[in-house]
Amino acid sequence: MNIGIFTDTYYPQVSGVATSIKVLRNQLERAGHQVYIFTTTDPHVDKNIYERNIFRFTSIPFVSFTDRRIAVRGLFKAYQVAKDLGLDIVHTQTEFSMGMIGKFVAKQLKIPCIHTYHTMYEDYLHYIANGKLLKPYHVKEATRAYCYHLNGVIAPSDRVSNTLKGYGVKTPVRIIPTGIDINQYEQTPDGNYREKLGYAPETPVLLSLSRLAYEKNIHEVIAALPQILEQVPNAQLCIVGDGPARETLENQVKEAALSEHVQFTGEIDNDEVYNYYQMADLFVSASNSESQGLTYIEAMAAGLKTVVASSPYTDQLLDDPSLGTTFSSERILVQDVVRYLQHPHAFDDPKPRQKKLYQISAEYFGKRVINYYQDVQLAYSETNKSANISD
Repeated sequence: MNIGIFTDTYYPQVSGVATSIKVLRNQLERAGHQVYIFTTTDPHVDKNIYERNIFRFTSIPFVSFTDRRIAVRGLFKAYQVAKDLGLDIVHTQTEFSMGMIGKFVAKQLKIPCIHTYHTMYEDYLHYIANGKLLKPYHVKEATRAYCYHLNGVIAPSDRVSNTLKGYGVKTPVRIIPTGIDINQYEQTPDGNYREKLGYAPETPVLLSLSRLAYEKNIHEVIAALPQILEQVPNAQLCIVGDGPARETLENQVKEAALSEHVQFTGEIDNDEVYNYYQMADLFVSASNSESQGLTYIEAMAAGLKTVVASSPYTDQLLDDPSLGTTFSSERILVQDVVRYLQHPHAFDDPKPRQKKLYQISAEYFGKRVINYYQDVQLAYSETNKSANISD
């Protein structure tokens, strides 16, 4: 198949969506398919450097998300490129500029268009006019409008699927969690990252790794740290990533006199990520805005136990203490973190993790998406046949 992926965010941008697309592209190409990325220009990408099968369209920073881009032109150029490439299917990964262009291209070429719904937008409304401009109702209406006339939707989790159904989306939805390259996170660490970060071999290290956004609730982890230190006095919290909440979080650390126990690394290269999982003792997250939570399965792939906020998705993912656990209050968060730090090997059991690895693998993810493409193409062809007969 010749597959066109339309997205507003792509490498070198750092996000769960960009990572998901990169993984999908690799798996599709390994299976022998041709993949073409239609995305936005990026100030970090040299226009003079050739990018294989990537087409970038003039863009500007997106309102309130200046590290994200939105295309401002390219509708007919994208159509002409897609026509010349002979695309068989369009897969959109955004509801905004490139997503709309992708829908237009699919309609003009008379090929099926499917979409992956990545983002729970109701968790992000506060970024736009402090939540005074857009309301959940607007998200519902916009989502339903975008999904209209699509041939299929991929939901990364039950939570996303249930949300779409609640919005009244009638397009067929299939739940396909994003997979990851297991080998990337199991590989031997590149150098001594503990030493680089100033941690002794025996220091208990908590890892928070994500975009530093308010909805990630990293402030809750920092707020719980004093209680954790009462029982594990030498514990350290390593906060990896960058984003709009960084200054607020740094001020919170200073005001709580926790500077000796908290380190901010800033944004790191995606190729370095596995080193941070490997050097830590426990992954911790209080976020409840994840559509899936790629960092959770990355930690699992690296063999790192996790303590994360309870949700239907995380409760199902972490169904054995050898993998980690979920919490629903600060008291339980502190209790679980202390238990894992004080008894690091008490819950060691390789069997549950081995059972999960294939389910979260990029290989399994790729196979499920390809199967969905084929099902959608068949349904699209049958629908067209029926329409031609009735005409």
